[in-house]
Formats: sequence, C-alpha cells, structure tokens
Amino acid sequence: MELPGNAFKHALRHGRRQIGIWSSLAHPVAAEILAGAGFDWVLLDTEHAPNELPMVQAELHAMAGGSATPIVRPAWNDLVLVKRYLDVGAQTLLLPYVQSAAEARRAVASTRYPPRGVRGYAGASRASGYGRIGGYHRRAEDEICVLVQAETRAALADLDAIAAVEGIDGVFIGPGDLSADMGHLGDTRHPEVWEAIEDAARRIRAAGKAPGILVGEGDAERCFAMGYLFVAVGSDVGILTRGADALAAKFRQR
Repeated sequence: MELPGNAFKHALRHGRRQIGIWSSLAHPVAAEILAGAGFDWVLLDTEHAPNELPMVQAELHAMAGGSATPIVRPAWNDLVLVKRYLDVGAQTLLLPYVQSAAEARRAVASTRYPPRGVRGYAGASRASGYGRIGGYHRRAEDEICVLVQAETRAALADLDAIAAVEGIDGVFIGPGDLSADMGHLGDTRHPEVWEAIEDAARRIRAAGKAPGILVGEGDAERCFAMGYLFVAVGSDVGILTRGADALAAKFRQR
C-alpha cells in the first residue's frame, strides 16, 4: 500500500493557485458533495463548527472519491488535536491563531515524529493504512502540509519570522478576526484591512511560502492578483442559506 500523495501541498510548492470552499455543516454528505464539485480543496472546520473527531473521520471517508484535498482546521494549535487528526488520515492542517514564530515552530513539531518533532507514535492508524503503508513513519511528513493562520496585528508584526519557519507550507490570513483586532469589527472590506491583506501576501511570498485567505466570491480574483495562492471563495453554509432564502422569497412574492 502506497503513501497517499498530497496534491494540494505539491500545487502550492509549484505556485499553482488553488480554489477552495469552507465546510461548516459538519456532515459527510456535505463533504462528499463539495469534494466532487471541482474545488481544489475543502476546509473541514472544527474551530467554528460543531465538528468532532469521529465526524471528521467520516467526512474524510466521504471525500475519498472526490477530487478536492481535505484540509482540517483543529479548534486550536494543540499537540493532542493535531495528533488525532493526523492519525485519522488528515494530511493538511490549518492551525488557527498563530501569533509568533515560536508558535509556528510548535505547530510544525506537532506534525513530525521524533527526533524532528513530538508527534506521538501509533503503529496501525488510518493514516498508515492500518499498518499497511511501508515506512509510513519515516515518510509521512513528505506529504503533510502545515498551514498556520495569522489573524491579529501581533501575528502580522511577526509575519516574516512566522513565514520563515521551516516546515510551514503556507500562511492563511483571517480577515474576520484581523478586522476585529484592527478596530473594524465586521468590516472585512475596510481599506486598512485590505492594505494589511495585500502587505501580508507580499511578505509571505517573499519568504517563499504560500499565502491563503477566505473572502467573498467577488474578491477572489483581487486576492489572486495580490499574490494569494489558495483562496476560499465561499462556504456550504452560505450557499445553503442564500439558496434557501432566494427560493422561499420567490414563492412568497406570488
């Protein structure tokens, strides 16, 4: 049994833009639908969604037949959470609220086995094909993609050092929390926020890493033009809400 490749990680390494979508519905059917829709990646959220480990494992199973790479966002940059999501087969993680290079190094260490890190050893996890993937523990990090989320002024102040950390594949800018921390709560399109977003992309690219962001559909091309490489252009909750509201409104007007 072969170690699965990480198409998303290798696309970022070669500078190919990756279009994604957020999944907060916390259900394998939703994940399966999104995985086959044509996106490059689907973010399975556990930070701001009622998603837990067994549910995420079911979502990963459901996505196996699709073309999109699953990305799991743990609720926190936590060694135990990282270990558990890696063991059930996640290969790409987005770690929230990383404020410094030291925290970025801890994020990377959580995904590496000793002596390069502190990931706990499991002999027959789903990630290793239940023990069928030869040499998994020596080769796993080759296909693990580590993304960290910079979403405060403090994180932006240390952004160059965060992006320079070995083992970080990409840095994701969180416009919602960033705008709040900048004094513009709820106004992610404030000019000061956009100035920070553009500056962040430049600095992340200068460090040789991939910048990412979640924006509305109308701002995606603007972000790609700034140099962002992986951009989420919507969410399953947003699609369902807008679609349901529009359909109901159509018939209420009759």
